[in-house]
Amino acid sequence: MNDEISRLVNMAVSQINAGMVILDADCNIVFWNRFMEIHSGIPEDDVKGKNLFEVFPDLKGSGIKKKIDSVYLLKNFAFTSWEYRPYLFKFPNTHSVVGGEEWMQQDCTFSPMIDESGNVTHICLSVFDSTNTASYQKKLLRTSGSLIKQRNKLSEMNKRLEEAQNQLLQSEKMAAVGQLAAGVAHEINNPVGYVNSNVSALEGYIDELLQLLAAYEACEPMLDSGNALAESLQQTKKKIDLTYLKEDLVDLLRESKEGLDRVKKIVQDLKDFSHVDESEWQYADLHKGLDSTLNVVNNEVKYKADVVKNYGDIGEVKCLSSQINQVFMNLLVNAAHAIKEHGTITISTGTEGEGVWVEIEDTGAGIEKEKLGRIFEPFFTTKPVGKGTGLGLSLSYNIINKHKGKISVESELGKGTKFRIWLPKVNASDEAAEASVA
Repeated sequence: MNDEISRLVNMAVSQINAGMVILDADCNIVFWNRFMEIHSGIPEDDVKGKNLFEVFPDLKGSGIKKKIDSVYLLKNFAFTSWEYRPYLFKFPNTHSVVGGEEWMQQDCTFSPMIDESGNVTHICLSVFDSTNTASYQKKLLRTSGSLIKQRNKLSEMNKRLEEAQNQLLQSEKMAAVGQLAAGVAHEINNPVGYVNSNVSALEGYIDELLQLLAAYEACEPMLDSGNALAESLQQTKKKIDLTYLKEDLVDLLRESKEGLDRVKKIVQDLKDFSHVDESEWQYADLHKGLDSTLNVVNNEVKYKADVVKNYGDIGEVKCLSSQINQVFMNLLVNAAHAIKEHGTITISTGTEGEGVWVEIEDTGAGIEKEKLGRIFEPFFTTKPVGKGTGLGLSLSYNIINKHKGKISVESELGKGTKFRIWLPKVNASDEAAEASVA
């Protein structure tokens, strides 16, 4: 009966749908079942007694030899110590032990064979076909990779939507500032108008009064020097210092008119800067836009820098002037903020090819080279926390890009920064640009 069971067991081991290889302590092949014959194409008689690594030279550097040797280092283990541990080492989806990797993916386990004394005499390599499992794993990895790509795309889209939303918010803020500036300019314009008119009338009245006073002074010598009236007149002239009063009155009127003209200029610049009534593409004078923007941001600039203008003959450019003025404002304010104590901001213009260029250069702190490539990114700023949103240059880049223009920057630490804008005089895609704005 025992012989029959042994025969059946040997037959099962030989015919089982898994590879069974038994090795001695020198890694020589003692047993090679039918599965190994079929999948390796090598009969058992051709491998018996041969070293495993001679039959499969590719396995020499796989680490299998070290694992086999480590099994043989385990001595005097009671047989029961392996009762719940059918194998010592397992390699899921290893390099092929039989055939080529294109034929089969395999799991390989290492099981020590222990005699009655608890010594490891042989080791059994069990090779299981895991091609289907590996295939499913590969499909799962591909699906997972595809899902990760989709997630990354969605994340990127969300990021772009957030950037667009914030840029739109910034644009809306600028539009609101423009509306407010236009409203304030209109409200200021009315009282300034009638004050200016009154001052002009007052100037005429004072001029007439001074003429009358001069006529009275011409009659003064006719009065008797001892006359009480003449004495009173002299005391009054001395008390009010008539000579100074006449001179200062003229100066006061002149300064008042200059102040009113200044207010009128600021009001006009606010209107020019906002261009609320100009939502369509129109030909505009960039020099006028630069000057009005300088006037609007004067408080940011005047304490930090002297402004030098090198204007060339550039003519007019077809653009959305209110948006171009926003770009000028962002660059001028940034230039002022970059100057720590006092410096110079130079504004230059000229023509190049079919377009015009505007350069705004400061003598400020400069920008580090590694940061230059990021300054047009939304939310990126070199300013301290709380000093900037990081949207100004990003918005400026998008505005210039919409105008089919270019914006570039050069900077050197400790010497300053220069922004250069190039705009076509006439957009080759005006109709498309106007349609996008609409």
